[in-house]
Amino acid sequence: MEINQLNLESDKINNPKLNELYSQFQEILEKLNDKKLPSEAVRYVNDIVEQTNSTTLQDKALLKFLKDKQNLIIKYLEKEHKIVPKSYYKKLWLAVGMTAFGLPIGVLFGLLMKNMGLMAIGLPIGLGVGAAVGSSMDKKALEEGRQIDVEMKF
Repeated sequence: MEINQLNLESDKINNPKLNELYSQFQEILEKLNDKKLPSEAVRYVNDIVEQTNSTTLQDKALLKFLKDKQNLIIKYLEKEHKIVPKSYYKKLWLAVGMTAFGLPIGVLFGLLMKNMGLMAIGLPIGLGVGAAVGSSMDKKALEEGRQIDVEMKF
């Protein structure tokens, strides 16, 4: 089974940001065709592509709609099949590292020094930890062939 491609009318794609997002979405679909996806995943993606192709939205509403549909596909593939785009885990773990590791370390440091103004010192530590964890997960996904050769910009 093959994944359908986007075919929105060219008059709907009239600004550079929308054109860039549309191209990225199309590239993701092309790269997914190269992967051996189960038929249920192909049906799911094709349903979303069909909804996207039949939309009548324009401009900002179309931009939001395309982002949402693209994210639905990426989240589904990550959750069900562990297939992710490039740098997916790194971007995810940067935020997690700062909040889950950085803030507690910063609060601890601020309490130990009796100066809560130093709490922000933990954020770069958490950022580094998150980047390291995310990069290693991205590397593992690449080695296992679970990575799509597209980097998400939107």
